Amino acid sequence: MGFKAELAARAGQVDAFLAGCLKGRGFPAGLLEAMEYSLLAGGKRLRPVLTLTWAGLLGLDRESALPFASGLELIHTYSLIHDDLPAMDDDDLRRGRPSNHKKFGEASAILAGDGLLTEAFGLMCASGLARGLPADRVLRATSVLAAAAGAGGMVGGQALDMEYTGRPGLGLDELRTMQAMKTGALITAACLCGAMLSGAGPEDLSRAEAYGRAVGVAFQIVDDILDVVGDQKALGKPVGSDQEKGKSTYPALVGLEESRRLAGVHADRALSSLAPYSGPDAEFLRDLARFIVHRAF
Repeated sequence: MGFKAELAARAGQVDAFLAGCLKGRGFPAGLLEAMEYSLLAGGKRLRPVLTLTWAGLLGLDRESALPFASGLELIHTYSLIHDDLPAMDDDDLRRGRPSNHKKFGEASAILAGDGLLTEAFGLMCASGLARGLPADRVLRATSVLAAAAGAGGMVGGQALDMEYTGRPGLGLDELRTMQAMKTGALITAACLCGAMLSGAGPEDLSRAEAYGRAVGVAFQIVDDILDVVGDQKALGKPVGSDQEKGKSTYPALVGLEESRRLAGVHADRALSSLAPYSGPDAEFLRDLARFIVHRAF
């Protein structure tokens, strides 16, 4: 099986779980529709796949980590809904169709995001309650993920992104800090949580964190590149919006060629962190690091 087929298979495991995880919970019908509209709209499912793969690499049955991993996708989806709002990035298109607030209105979009964020932590707890993972592992991983998603991570990164938009003279160090919080923190946490759920020791945790940090940087650099040279149909969102809004990006600061070089440097760092590992999960993580650099969507 080639890498793209394997990625689709692992993402499909997440999709199958997500398809039913919000149903039968007594949610108002309109709210459920808005939540599932964005949650089930497709995507690479990168974050939950990273959690499942690191868990599997270090000896845990991936099925046991599935609720926890899927919780990351709920958090990621909530962030996309809120980022698209007029008060934030004001984007009308997401994953090839109208963004949530364009379909359901701003109030429903805000509440859909709030609902997904809160339900995510319920899914994480279910990893212990329903799948039998040790409570201390689940608690530790949940704490790491909460920090990565919160004001010191993803939310703080979005706040800096808004603060920096249109500001002249922003430096590369400030850009790195903002992107490490906004994008990198959740990707790093996805890897680290998978390792934690498996009961990994300090060395494995350190390697999972190093891999996550490296692929997180590479992923965001390539996102910046694709906003300049990507295809809107393939990406499912507008191209060129970063420049229009005056956002600081790697291509804006160092140019396209240097941005591509830096993405490759970080992918190589991710590969180095995997040196001690072998087997299908390790090979998948290696292929994923390469894919992130060369992807078109």
